[in-house]
Amino acid sequence: MKPFKINALDELCINTIRALSIDAIQKADSGHPGLPLGAAPMAYVLWTQFLKHNPKNPKWYDRDRFILSAGHGSMLLYSLLHLTGYPISMAEIKQFRQWGSITPGHPESELTPGVETTTGPLGQGFANGVGMAMAEAYLAAHFNQPGFKVIDHTTYGIVSDGDLMEGVASEAASLAGHLQLGKLIYLYDDNHMTLSASTHVSFTEDTQKRFDAYGWHTQIITDGNNIKAIAAAILAAKKITDRPSLILIKTIIGYGSPHKQNTYEVHGSPLGVEEVKLTKQALGWPEKPNFYIPKKAASYFHQAIKKGNQAEKKWNTLLTAYTKKFPQLAKELRQLMKGELKKGWNENIPNFPMDEKGLATRDASEKIMQAFSPNLLGFIGGSADLNASTKTALVNAGNFESRKKAAGDLQGTVDGGWNYAGRNIFYGIREHAMGAISNGLATVNGIIPYTATFLIFSDYMRPPMRLAALMQLQVIYVFTHDSIALGEDGPTHQPVEQLANLRAIPHLIVIRPADANETAVAWQVAIETRHQPVALILTRQKVPTIDRKQYAAAKNLRRGAYILSDTPKPKIILIATGSEVSLIMAAKEKLQAKKIPVRVVSMPSWELFALQSKKYRDFVLPPAITKRLAVEAGVSQGWERYIGDEGDMISVENFGASAPGPTNMKKYGFTVENVLARALVILKKGKK
Repeated sequence: MKPFKINALDELCINTIRALSIDAIQKADSGHPGLPLGAAPMAYVLWTQFLKHNPKNPKWYDRDRFILSAGHGSMLLYSLLHLTGYPISMAEIKQFRQWGSITPGHPESELTPGVETTTGPLGQGFANGVGMAMAEAYLAAHFNQPGFKVIDHTTYGIVSDGDLMEGVASEAASLAGHLQLGKLIYLYDDNHMTLSASTHVSFTEDTQKRFDAYGWHTQIITDGNNIKAIAAAILAAKKITDRPSLILIKTIIGYGSPHKQNTYEVHGSPLGVEEVKLTKQALGWPEKPNFYIPKKAASYFHQAIKKGNQAEKKWNTLLTAYTKKFPQLAKELRQLMKGELKKGWNENIPNFPMDEKGLATRDASEKIMQAFSPNLLGFIGGSADLNASTKTALVNAGNFESRKKAAGDLQGTVDGGWNYAGRNIFYGIREHAMGAISNGLATVNGIIPYTATFLIFSDYMRPPMRLAALMQLQVIYVFTHDSIALGEDGPTHQPVEQLANLRAIPHLIVIRPADANETAVAWQVAIETRHQPVALILTRQKVPTIDRKQYAAAKNLRRGAYILSDTPKPKIILIATGSEVSLIMAAKEKLQAKKIPVRVVSMPSWELFALQSKKYRDFVLPPAITKRLAVEAGVSQGWERYIGDEGDMISVENFGASAPGPTNMKKYGFTVENVLARALVILKKGKK
């Protein structure tokens, strides 16, 4: 095989990416130069020959998506953005990894124009891309008409050895192959090197065969500098419409560095001043000035601006014609593009009458979802093989699947069709990927993804939940089976510390409603909260539906905590969330029978309560009333801020037990009698 010979302009442009990247990394004295040096050719080909994007409008709706899943190589992406004309100035390039810059250590979508998703934790970007491709397929199925492909874009990514090792990528790749997502193309920077070792010590599987088995289309490029072969492979991948594609490109990490290329040392540390100099010499690049961009390279890269403007203009013309021919569809599409909710979307949400037996909040949630979901085209999601338990399947809304898979045993599916227009996603038992894929879905304006599983399995979803909060994405998490009341399944399935774990994530709103009507309001809060994820914590067991004619309205849930029941000059405040609210309501009756004035506070959401004014918070929990008892079937961590030094807590400080739910609750002290006894102890404290 003859060695590939690159032409002068291509080589100049590729080395511009390389030199700009290593200069920024060296100036910061921090970063990962190996990937930009090795992967620059594949990135160059993709960005100059294939990627449909507009640097002057980074949020153009029908743009192609590009994900640098190997986010440690962030300078590669910042170099591409700067060179192609995005609003990333040279000053920002020089402030790489510095306080206040928009060029942070790993790409952050909410910070940097042109960055589609926040990557860094390996495998997350890979799974995000699956979500983006699913969103494209879903929207195309709904809106495209013969002669009018108003939704027609591809999701590309550069992935690394580390991405493919992480389990979340395996989960997502398996689902993507099953779904036959043809507009998903990943370039694999196959350099056999990680941060601290060669992959030969830990990762020797046949990756191509693995992805073949997943149902992907695969190709191998043996020379990572052969841009002609890379271009041909991308073109071939684009012609495959019924499989996602993985192009395995053999590269040399740190290419051009005389002493560090093809070693793990170049992965995660700057080259050093002398090695930068030698690398530039090896690449035929001037040593000075630093951050040098040749005029020919700048001119070539800036063609992206003209091409992007033309592509968007062509699309706008198509959209105008589409609007004339399909006005109702166009109205719905424009509404999604703006992220607007349909007027009256919540008008069918039921109001639940008082009922002492009540219903489980998961069952109330099911009724609520069926009521509003027909009014929200962008509302799409599913569970980790738990529809029967979480009650989250959307009736008559169809199944998000490839038509080619509509054969064989279709148990568990819903009415409404079997195609990409379906709104029920069958994630299988893949919680981690479900969370990360939902983040990808949520990056697309108008899509409101939801997930569902048991609260205990939020542990499997925590990494993408944290990233959703960091990215300010609207993702709704439905967590059922919320306490030791789950019962016989035992400690492996009974959540104890999970509420505290979720409350520890900044900007994640956690809501544990007390009854059916609080659940209805909680869902409305979740849908209306545009730039934060929301977790709904729901019961399996029935809880009474509170008489809202006698007690405070459920709409007060919006304030996080509210006075549900009160008496003049209360001596003690009982506070609870979720299923335990009915417990403290019953205990209140016992205390008042003893002539003890009681205030009952329902506190479904700490995060919403924290957003209220100090005046309101002090109104609900007056500092002067120091006798307080909180009741929640979880660990007590964090509750000290609300109960204070003179308060107490009935909580679960163990892992639960395998027994019927009512038995568990009784054994752990969640009874009216115990609440009464503990309240009386608090009231006696401090008396002489």
